[in-house]
Amino acid sequence: MTRLSIALVLAGFAAIGPAAAAELAPQSGYSVHLSKMDGTVYYTVEEGGYQVVATLAVGEGLPIRFVSTLVPGQRMIVSVPQSVDQPPIDFEIKRDGDVLRVGEPTSAVTANLASGTPVQTGSGN
Repeated sequence: MTRLSIALVLAGFAAIGPAAAAELAPQSGYSVHLSKMDGTVYYTVEEGGYQVVATLAVGEGLPIRFVSTLVPGQRMIVSVPQSVDQPPIDFEIKRDGDVLRVGEPTSAVTANLASGTPVQTGSGN
């Protein structure tokens, strides 16, 4: 069963491919979709760095806003939990010099496969 699980995960990863990143311009919005949550990311240029604002909500529910000021080389990760037996869905916002990049959402399983980190698939049966 474990080999079948690993094979299915690898097949899913091959179909998805590596996570792409979108480059944002100041004050331009970017849409993100994480399972049941949808949202936007934008940034403004401030004296202390790029002020990044990520807002997420489920349907018409109360939104959650994340605000962080990033200087070159810094990043932030937004993580959305799933059900108990599912890995969270994450996306990264990274400042590379004068460029702000928003990565596509990935699950911990996908991220571990991309980095070469072993995937834990249960009790070893």
